[in-house]
Amino acid sequence: MNIIKIDSTSSTNIYLKELSQKQEVEELTVVQAYSQTAGRGQSGTSWEAEPGKNITCSILFYPSFLPLKKHFLLSEVIALGVKEVLEEFVQPVCVKWPNDVYINDKKITGILIENELIGQEILKSIVGIGVNINQEIFTSNAQNPVSLKQLTGIETDLDLFLKRMMKRISYWYDLLKKGSYSFISRSYNDTLYRKSGFYRYQDRNGQFMAEILEVKDSGLFFLRTDKGEERSYSFKEISFIY
Repeated sequence: MNIIKIDSTSSTNIYLKELSQKQEVEELTVVQAYSQTAGRGQSGTSWEAEPGKNITCSILFYPSFLPLKKHFLLSEVIALGVKEVLEEFVQPVCVKWPNDVYINDKKITGILIENELIGQEILKSIVGIGVNINQEIFTSNAQNPVSLKQLTGIETDLDLFLKRMMKRISYWYDLLKKGSYSFISRSYNDTLYRKSGFYRYQDRNGQFMAEILEVKDSGLFFLRTDKGEERSYSFKEISFIY
């Protein structure tokens, strides 16, 4: 595992992407930034991170072995790895579909995956991960952030956390390479936020009550409404109502 530490960048995803275009970069190379000035979340949202207080990093993968129709398994692998290292500090931890990591109803981790495709092959994946570690005050309009320091009252060593996180991600990624798709999918579904019971959601037609059925390897999110109707959604087609 190769960790590249930099002082500041607009985005570790952009930095790693440009680096991998200029030279050969080994798989599981990590770019970690002390300060990230324009961190991004899913669908162009911003990611707030006080300099030197949190994990802001990107990891390079070459998952050409993974069928495109099962691309979401890489997202599951990353989320499970982050979840497990957080559980060493606080519990319970769960994954909110598609790949945010939650503690109770608070978001502690955001994950952004950018894939480079050739035909039906995933040539390269750059995975950006932001974990709220030692930040105590959040000033953005993010809905529900929380940090380890807020939860435990204890300062956490960022380098140690990153190494432990990479160890767990590498474990799950090795399973992915070995084709353990069913085990990974089952583990991901077992840890889903709101996995049991009926909760309120909203789609383009309005709000409704539903329970989670499963998330497919393609990333499709399956629900059953309180009226017995089964529905499936792609990312951004549905919102969780708190």
